[in-house]
Amino acid sequence: MDRRHAIYSWFRDNPFKVDLAAAALLFLLLGPVYLFAERPVLFLISAALVLPLAWRRTRPVPAAAAVVLVCLVQWALAEQPVAGQLAVPLIIYATAAYGPVWASRSVLVLGLLGGVMLTTRLSMSSSSGIMDLTIGAVYTVLIWMLVLVSWTLGDLTRVRRLQLQALEDRTRRLEIEQQQERQLAAADERSHIAREMHDIVAHSLSVIITQADGARYAAAAKPELATQALATIAATGRDSLGEMRRLLGILRSDDAAPTRPQPGLADLDELLLGFRAAGLQLAFEQSGTPRRRLPAGAELTAYRVIQEALTNVIKHAGPRARAGVALEWQNRGLQVDVHDDGRGAAADPPADGAGNGLRGMGERISLYDGSLTAGPATGGGFHVSAFVPYSEA
Repeated sequence: MDRRHAIYSWFRDNPFKVDLAAAALLFLLLGPVYLFAERPVLFLISAALVLPLAWRRTRPVPAAAAVVLVCLVQWALAEQPVAGQLAVPLIIYATAAYGPVWASRSVLVLGLLGGVMLTTRLSMSSSSGIMDLTIGAVYTVLIWMLVLVSWTLGDLTRVRRLQLQALEDRTRRLEIEQQQERQLAAADERSHIAREMHDIVAHSLSVIITQADGARYAAAAKPELATQALATIAATGRDSLGEMRRLLGILRSDDAAPTRPQPGLADLDELLLGFRAAGLQLAFEQSGTPRRRLPAGAELTAYRVIQEALTNVIKHAGPRARAGVALEWQNRGLQVDVHDDGRGAAADPPADGAGNGLRGMGERISLYDGSLTAGPATGGGFHVSAFVPYSEA
């Protein structure tokens, strides 16, 4: 089966070589007989009819024009039909199958006209009467049938070839679309991982920097505070390293990638404890009763919004700032409010990548048909308000 397929593929991919070999074979079979009979003119006509078949698929229009020209010369010289006339139905078929539409229709008309011209010439060269006209009509009908059959088979081949070409084009388009979908999925996953890494790194580094500054100032006066700060730095670094390994493990294709669950609202106590350990005065309150549990992705979104907002408090609110986190369960979903009484993010000069945290929060919220507002609060400080509905997007 594989060898047969390979042979078929070679014949399909090398049409000129195949046609050239077929034309040479016909030339050897149909030409020398006239030389043996000492009819050089008929040999030339037969050879001139057969040789254009080498280009019947690669150059169908010039090949058909050459055959038509030879037939006209043969008709003008009043020469009898030759064995090379076999090239006529073959070239009609090839032009209908592989040539343009106008050429296909032209060879059909010329073939039908050629049948009339041939029988007319034969009748004129004959001395008989009505019987010759009847035989001529029969010959004309037979020639027309041969022309129509050759042209019909060629046209059916054209239709099949165009259908196969359309299927191949559709297959290529589907492959391109699938590749683009894979690229979009990979880009979406990279964007998701980038948001996760930003949330983890920004939060952890803010805590580490705050604790390191506090340890540096307290090292001389209160060494025990410095020791506690260093312990917080070490714990935060270890947690961040574990989270980074988990995220990078997603990029690996083996089955050994970590499968630690994503944080959710049940992990808020641990998150707030870390911020309090970093020196942030933090109040937390929760009201209402959830109608049902949020999806895991929505809980992760609320968790990351609180984490990013409190990280911004540490980075921008200034020393001795106080912050508050409020969760309110409503009929439609969860309302999250984070506020502080510090300087606000607008007090710091913009830096490269500024706003990525707020933009990331907005992207997360939009995935679940939620809403997010963030900006300076009336009377000072900064306020972040987010709403996460129960139903996913």
